[in-house]
Amino acid sequence: MFNFKKGLFASALVVMSMASSLSVHAADSFKVCWSHYAGWEPYALLESTGILKKWEQKYGIDIEVVLINDYIESINLYTAGEFDACTMTNMDALTIPAVGGIDTTAIILGDYSNGNDGIVLKNGKSVMDLKGRTVDLVEFSVSHYLLSRALDMNGMSERDLKVRNASDVDIPSIFKTEKNAAVVTWNPPLQTVRNMEDAQLVFDSSQIPEEVMDLLVVKSSADERFKKAITGAWYELMQKLSTPGNEASRLISLMAANAGATDAEFRAQLRTTAMFYNPAEAAAVFASDKAAKTLDFIRIFSFEKGLFGQGASSANFVGIALPGYKVLGDKINIKLRFDPSYMLMAAEGKL
Repeated sequence: MFNFKKGLFASALVVMSMASSLSVHAADSFKVCWSHYAGWEPYALLESTGILKKWEQKYGIDIEVVLINDYIESINLYTAGEFDACTMTNMDALTIPAVGGIDTTAIILGDYSNGNDGIVLKNGKSVMDLKGRTVDLVEFSVSHYLLSRALDMNGMSERDLKVRNASDVDIPSIFKTEKNAAVVTWNPPLQTVRNMEDAQLVFDSSQIPEEVMDLLVVKSSADERFKKAITGAWYELMQKLSTPGNEASRLISLMAANAGATDAEFRAQLRTTAMFYNPAEAAAVFASDKAAKTLDFIRIFSFEKGLFGQGASSANFVGIALPGYKVLGDKINIKLRFDPSYMLMAAEGKL
């Protein structure tokens, strides 16, 4: 499994060396990568439902949607130029591609984690019981951010415990075998851990709503046809999934099977995923004061953890552009953008 701490800076070096050859495929062909997570499972249905083909034909392009089983590896592949778009959280979009010099734009807010990320321990009932423990998580990921927020909200800090880096795929076995286990993770491993003996969920992302955003990001310079086609296909599928009836149930069952879960397990994951089936509602989040405040939290956390690299002297190292011409950080070095225009076009039927 990829070591997040080491891989972050290694990927930045790869990006710099590949800056002149980011696109290795035909001008009318584009590639999207995604990884397993309840809010991203719909990407597996875009081709099988025929929806993607419709939008490809409309814009005269070809889009390949590829599953990458390792989440961090998917982001590194995007950062290295292997893909034009990738699913990732707001924090990871900042700390990997943006910091690595890749000008990246979030065009789809698929959902926010509303309980899909959590802290689970044995022999404890609250965040305060983390004191003195070793906590396993994917270091410097959104899980680390969740832990930081939970500690801060409970008058604690990382000085009160020890953080240990672990692969998301290894976390269930770690929790099962260690007597006083404490882990931070996301679904589906979170669901697996929560169902184990003596597991106690003490904090989850529903306590910090809209902070863990699950996005589709693209290279800012990507072809407009591609941006419009992938957005159009996504929201056509969202309409099908949000319309009660046999078709939506069939699609949910397909997603559950693809995720290796039962229908009941997958529906439980969806209940803790605040999906934005309506593109106008998602666009409004990008433009909100809450989003700006969250991104301010994230960039400060990321700088304090050293995720901006040795050359960064402050949290202002990377610029983040928000709707309304608002910029957090360096206005000259903008590398992460939140653009609601494609979602608004979807809402207005203009794609």
